[in-house]
Amino acid sequence: MSEIRYDFGGGRSDPGTFPAEALKAAAIKVFDEQWRQMNDYPGGLGHAGMRAAMAQRESDRESVAVDPDHLILTNGSMQGVTLTAEALQDNPGDTVIVEEFSYPGTLGAYRSLKYDMVGIRLDEGGMRMDHLASELERLEAEGRRPRFIYPISTYQNPTGFVMPRDRRLEMIELARRYDIPIVEDNCYADVHYEGPVEPAIYALDDDPRHIYLCSLSKILAPGLRLGYILARPPMLGKILARRHDAGSNFLAAAIVAEFYRDGIWSHAGVANAALKTKRDLTTAGLKQELEDVCVWSNPVGGLFIWVRLPDDVDRSKLRTLTLERGFNYLVGSSFHYRGKDVPYIRLAFGHLTHEQISEGIPVLARCIREARTSNEPRGFDSLFM
Repeated sequence: MSEIRYDFGGGRSDPGTFPAEALKAAAIKVFDEQWRQMNDYPGGLGHAGMRAAMAQRESDRESVAVDPDHLILTNGSMQGVTLTAEALQDNPGDTVIVEEFSYPGTLGAYRSLKYDMVGIRLDEGGMRMDHLASELERLEAEGRRPRFIYPISTYQNPTGFVMPRDRRLEMIELARRYDIPIVEDNCYADVHYEGPVEPAIYALDDDPRHIYLCSLSKILAPGLRLGYILARPPMLGKILARRHDAGSNFLAAAIVAEFYRDGIWSHAGVANAALKTKRDLTTAGLKQELEDVCVWSNPVGGLFIWVRLPDDVDRSKLRTLTLERGFNYLVGSSFHYRGKDVPYIRLAFGHLTHEQISEGIPVLARCIREARTSNEPRGFDSLFM
């Protein structure tokens, strides 16, 4: 395998917008003022200032009051995924509802916990409510009530699509009808480029069973390992009972809380402008190189573009060709809830330079054309089969 020069694999923020100097200044202030607290365990909820900053983040976006004491700071959003899944599970083999294509980390966690995942088909509005309704009816008839529904409703990973408000309300109604909690993963919510900002599910429904997951990985940096869970009592206590690590990273939380003292929006605006430019470069390159061959998403937020390949692409050959030429992506099977080999790839553009994007997409295009077993015109116009 050649050295990877065009790594469209992992989803990371733009390193050029990382606020190193501002975080240094925040760190100095934290060490001057909070050094005594660092000699103690932060407790199950975590750093109070960080919880207040994230509660303000949510309140500003959703226009609803968020209680900082209903937030649990976690070591990245995946700890939140695992804690909530453990808290809601009765036995191995319990059923959970997921999107047909979803975040590989979550799918891996649910597999490790031996959940039986039921995948719901997607379209340009995210999880399809007609399919969700039919699957819930089937499962109820079989005596298999799911423990929860897990949607990535905003800038869905891997597709990038946003679930419209009306569809979110349909999901809430179905969850209520079948007495099922919703665990909403909204870690991309503030990586926003254009269009309306759809409300989070917790802002549409005050059912105390619902759980909300969010993160700092996409709006600041993944290396900070900061995420959080929003849950109301008694669900809050149920999740905290699964926590055995005495709390999340106090130092990282204290520094970020100081950095975000005046809110997240100033830095988010800078970061999102840079990311939007990279999205546009990526989609422009795909249009120039592959318009007659592939179909792809054009996300209004988030870090990912989902590309549908023709069925006549030898996907094993494509993987070999791209790696030989220094191009990396994530294969569609990584995102399928059953690991099915499907004709999709995901491109992550956030951490790449403009030059890497401009040079890399033609490399991918040449590999796709070489991996085809025919020269037939593209036989589809939709991203979904």
